[in-house]
Amino acid sequence: MGELFALLSALIWALAVICFKKSGESISPFALTFFRVGITSVLLVATVKVMGENVWNSAPLKDYLILFLSGIIAIAISDTMFHYALNKIGAGLMAVVDCFYSPSVIFFAFMFLGEGIGLVQIGGMLLIFAAIFISSRHKLPPELTRRGLIIGFLWGIGAMVMLGFGVVIAKPVLSHSSLIWATTVRQLGSLFVLIPAALISGKRRKYFSVFKPSASWKFSFPGTILGSYFALIFWLGGMKYTNVGVAAILNQTSTIYVIIFAAIFLGESFTKRKAVSVTLALVGILMVSFG
Repeated sequence: MGELFALLSALIWALAVICFKKSGESISPFALTFFRVGITSVLLVATVKVMGENVWNSAPLKDYLILFLSGIIAIAISDTMFHYALNKIGAGLMAVVDCFYSPSVIFFAFMFLGEGIGLVQIGGMLLIFAAIFISSRHKLPPELTRRGLIIGFLWGIGAMVMLGFGVVIAKPVLSHSSLIWATTVRQLGSLFVLIPAALISGKRRKYFSVFKPSASWKFSFPGTILGSYFALIFWLGGMKYTNVGVAAILNQTSTIYVIIFAAIFLGESFTKRKAVSVTLALVGILMVSFG
């Protein structure tokens, strides 16, 4: 069941990324994260109620604090960094950077969960670094400078590190908790940080205006439902019901889907250099996950 959840998460997330790329043309990274978290928090709380559960149940305070911290790191911070990187370098190159997710999960699982890491896995991580370097030599679109590309890569890598750390620290709680409840608490944790951040910002009017229906909803709303509701539930389900390393490699198949969808829906080129980068990255992922 965990493997199926991880694969479904990858496919749905890839579709969401295309929507987020289009949304980023009119919505800032923070505003898009705020919108996603706000909408899905309402949906998840409603889902918990429909399932006959309570958000504030008898779970230990420690579980809430861990899930809140996971949500702040892996949603509020990571997603904002992800949107910034996606706007900078595009969906195709971001798919290559996304491959840094698996090594991050494996590394933090080694650090905090005691899961092993060997020479083959280290070699896989080096291959992924090589893939990112090769893709950085990709011919740039007219609006993107080399400096902008490097900055986008750094934001993207940072997002993947935060994402990996955030989900690994939540794994012990996920193992003994209701999937929908844990997903909801993580989302609310990120919302509790994003609302004050939006309120104290000089752009608060602009940030809160994203919740007013507009033309931008054409992509931001379906992207949110796909990426922050369905994909998120399936992603955490994969982490809950199978080994985090196995879930990570299956999640990473989204790289292939994003490359394909970016070419079809966004008109992004699929060059030989990009093909080599993706191939190296996927081989690296396999080495990291099964080494």
